Amino acid sequence: MKVHQVEPQYLHYVWGGAAPYLEKALEHSGGEYSLEQLKVFLVQGHQALLIATDEENSIKGAATVEFINYPNDRVAFITAIGGKMIANQNVWGQFEDWLRLNGATTVRGAAYESVARLWRKAFKFENRYIMVEKRL
Repeated sequence: MKVHQVEPQYLHYVWGGAAPYLEKALEHSGGEYSLEQLKVFLVQGHQALLIATDEENSIKGAATVEFINYPNDRVAFITAIGGKMIANQNVWGQFEDWLRLNGATTVRGAAYESVARLWRKAFKFENRYIMVEKRL
């Protein structure tokens, strides 16, 4: 498996293969945006799309990342991830390498407790804080 960034101008070529993984991930999000709204963010370059492909160049996973700059950190916030983007240490390692090449000092994401446990065990994530909210 190889991890590739998809530049915004090529998004439409891979969207059919990546969208199902992202749509599934967004089903578990807080409803901040839809799949089509995510596509707009990607086309505009506000977020980045990464795909995992197999030996036949078939898309097996996808992730979207938004970079947030703070005075002491550049955070890569995973906004959606699905499929085999976190299938194994090799794929995850390629993902982390790409994050570092893009200046990230930290990777962060919101997750259910079961996913958080997996990420803590498999990829050495730490609980930073718990996000809670109330709709107004």
